[in-house]
Amino acid sequence: MSDQYEYPSPKQRRRLREEWDAQRIRALREHMGMTQQQMADELEVRQQTISEWETGVHKPHRSTQKTLSLVAERAGFVYTVNAPPEAPPATTETAS
Repeated sequence: MSDQYEYPSPKQRRRLREEWDAQRIRALREHMGMTQQQMADELEVRQQTISEWETGVHKPHRSTQKTLSLVAERAGFVYTVNAPPEAPPATTETAS
């Protein structure tokens, strides 16, 4: 086993699991130009399952989230969340 690999922390693993939320799943489907039924056929789930993911009723299982990540990567899908702007770094003034 390589000494260079570091396992993700519990916080990082939690973030990875939460990565596929309702908005992101819908955005991926729309990016790919698919209906819920078409996406369901591709992922081998029911159309109702896609609907439940997109409405936030349920979240995809971990294995399905991995599949969604692979599909997104292959489709060139980049999802960005509009994060609040960061405050500029504090500057310290020096007396001359």
